[in-house]
Amino acid sequence: MFDDVRTVWELIERRAEASPGRVMLHDGDRTTTFAQYRELVERAAAGLHALGVAAGVNVSWQLPTWTESAVLVGALCRLGAVQNPMLPIYRYREVSFIAKQTGCRLLITPSEWNRFDYAALAGQVAGEVDGMATLVADRRVPQGDPASLPPPPAGCDDPADDPVRWIFYTSGTTAEPKGARHTDRSVLAGAIGYAKKTRVVEDDIALVAFPFTHVGGIIIGVFTPLLTGSAAVLMEAWTPEASTELIAKHGVTLGNGAPAIHTALLAQARAHPEAYRTIRAFPSGGSTKPPQLHDDLKAAVPSSVGITSGYGMTEAPIVSQTAVDAPDESKRLGEGTPTPGVEFRVLDSGELVVKGPQVMRGYVDASLDAEAFTPDGWLRTGDTARFLDDGTVVITGRIKDIIIRKGENVSAKEVEDVLYGHAKVADVAVLGIPDEERGEMVVAFVVPADAADPPTLDDIAQHCRSVGLMTQKIPERLEIIDVMPRNPSGKVPKHELRARIVPA
Repeated sequence: MFDDVRTVWELIERRAEASPGRVMLHDGDRTTTFAQYRELVERAAAGLHALGVAAGVNVSWQLPTWTESAVLVGALCRLGAVQNPMLPIYRYREVSFIAKQTGCRLLITPSEWNRFDYAALAGQVAGEVDGMATLVADRRVPQGDPASLPPPPAGCDDPADDPVRWIFYTSGTTAEPKGARHTDRSVLAGAIGYAKKTRVVEDDIALVAFPFTHVGGIIIGVFTPLLTGSAAVLMEAWTPEASTELIAKHGVTLGNGAPAIHTALLAQARAHPEAYRTIRAFPSGGSTKPPQLHDDLKAAVPSSVGITSGYGMTEAPIVSQTAVDAPDESKRLGEGTPTPGVEFRVLDSGELVVKGPQVMRGYVDASLDAEAFTPDGWLRTGDTARFLDDGTVVITGRIKDIIIRKGENVSAKEVEDVLYGHAKVADVAVLGIPDEERGEMVVAFVVPADAADPPTLDDIAQHCRSVGLMTQKIPERLEIIDVMPRNPSGKVPKHELRARIVPA
């Protein structure tokens, strides 16, 4: 593993020299080797340079999970630009906000994708931002002569001197996205920790189920192959059925995804066990999982070690990762142990704080930094946590997701984990709403396993009592919904659910 590189471009060069003929990317019927990837990157970098992209220039891009997206990542790294991958679900409000806040000079989008006109949106935003240009890239990025390129950006000896090269915006469970400023090495640190704990080798083939513009998508789809010589299978649009087809076609060994994705793959694995016989692990991230999901996946896919969760955030990607040889109890309950260089601490309030090489330099809006960090420099995660005896971190909830009912603290996650065990529950989210008598009322939003036979509030209450959940934590209101809203990380934006509630 090339874990001593200083820049992404240095990593691209070293991997192309070491593994020129090995396949890096599978994209439909197309394959790209590491040597071909370097060549594509240099040509694209030359094309972008001719358009004025250079070191320090802010470039935003909003592309699906295509080979061209991976090439664009490398090309912008070759030029030393500051790149801002934007989620395809972002629309005018988010794109215009980000473009203005980052001082975007070039916005790269498809013309139209998934029945949305991205080119029109880009043009609208460009009309509001001085000096901003747009570029349509439909399965094609600009091409140029690599001989015209300037020297690549030099690496710094001290990581503290690394320039900011990345801006990732939080997909958020609240309404306002925040831009986290990263260096090449701070994002690579997340990939290195993941690859080491997962023991990724060159024969591994990983499924890229995250949107590519999410930091997890780039880590799994670009950085991990470059670090290890392994391959990635790109999915333009994720569905459980397409995942199963690709897993079988390519002999995927690492079924990466979020808990919501793994829940869907569990049903697929039960229906098509032969398709999953090459899977050795299901690395997970983006949100916490119900403990039962690990046991169910391990039983359905005997070749696998079950779920190996990682924990992190846009501000500090993959600060912990479950090792493939960790005890089952750690896999069931936890989100792994700290990756190299990472330290955890739990404050008196119960909040988990972190230091490590993955931690961002701060937000684009520097006024947010004081709230994001403790006075002595630890990044606040907003999550409450405890540790198992082997050091595994167990996320017990969100600081803002504690329901205070008649003075009693109720963890929404604890109640959610209990409700996942009910046979009639396919998906669930628990939150508190203001209540005159109780202070807050415990409300469960449930997607039923069978729409024709949803659980009742009494079913829910009886199940909670049967597993010993204290009376104060039992939901007092039940909302049946068709689909659980989730952001690209797999988290439930509970402000959206809260907005649906009609006073009783």
